Amino acid sequence: MPLTAKMALVLEMVARGGRPPYHEQTPQDARAWYEKSASVLEIDAAPLHGVDDLRVPVRDGTTIRARLYRPVEPQWSEPLPVLVYYHGGGFTTGSVDTHDALCRMFARDARCAVLSVDYRLAPEHRFPTAVHDAFDAYAWLHAQAAGYALDATRIAVGGDSAGGTLAAVVAVLARDAGIAPVLQLLFYPAVAARQQSESHERLAEGYLLTARTIQWFFRHYARSDADRDDWRFAPLDGTQSPDGRVPGFRDLAPAWIGVAEFDPFVDEGEAYARKLRAAGNAVTLVRYAGVIHEFIKMGSFVDEAREAHRDAAQALRAAFGTGD
Repeated sequence: MPLTAKMALVLEMVARGGRPPYHEQTPQDARAWYEKSASVLEIDAAPLHGVDDLRVPVRDGTTIRARLYRPVEPQWSEPLPVLVYYHGGGFTTGSVDTHDALCRMFARDARCAVLSVDYRLAPEHRFPTAVHDAFDAYAWLHAQAAGYALDATRIAVGGDSAGGTLAAVVAVLARDAGIAPVLQLLFYPAVAARQQSESHERLAEGYLLTARTIQWFFRHYARSDADRDDWRFAPLDGTQSPDGRVPGFRDLAPAWIGVAEFDPFVDEGEAYARKLRAAGNAVTLVRYAGVIHEFIKMGSFVDEAREAHRDAAQALRAAFGTGD
């Protein structure tokens, strides 16, 4: 089907705005623009019982910011399940602030706590720093859950775009560490080593996220082209690992994967769903028709965004056992 009428209008408004594409900006300017614009079409920020900024220790001795959302007052006798969420932004832009409304929605609608992780960005911090930060935050949350009235036996991982990539990788690392999540919630993850699918060719221009912008992101993220072959960079088809052993993909947490019809990443998101299924994992794949990459952050205007919110929250509630 064609773009929805509202989605086409969004693209028309962006074109009229005259904003330079990311690949014509510095990473710093691109970040600043995204911080200003990320909430333009976003849903209203849901009121919650508590929102707290934390500092989470990571392996190189520093700390990174994370934001903990609670829909209700902590009950030590009934700890909350928790979603560990990684924001999108091509590993180069985005923050807990750009995804605040989305995480609030998950906390409210999935009846869970949410830990939104402010992993460090490229090019100041190139691959695999984001992967290390993402897993270290997950492992820290698992170890510290009881102290925050959270349930370490009911942790999910999730993310959109680059954050979806990180969530997919953390699901594998956490399984190997014996602290597997109960669900991996992946919105249009970027999971291939190189962007050679039919959808990358067909949708290279005209749908907000262009081929040149995608490569701009990856050039800032990767230390060299060899990083693309690391499975932590490309869980779909990566063939290398620092320890010389590419992990298997059996016995992973069930996956809910949402992709967009007019997204260059749609083919690889669907291919990753097939890979997980072939390895024996439970997978729910939903393709949202007529919409583009980043659509889930357009919930005040794009109907399919709100539909995806409902679907994802329902998947979380089912995994957590928090009701219909």
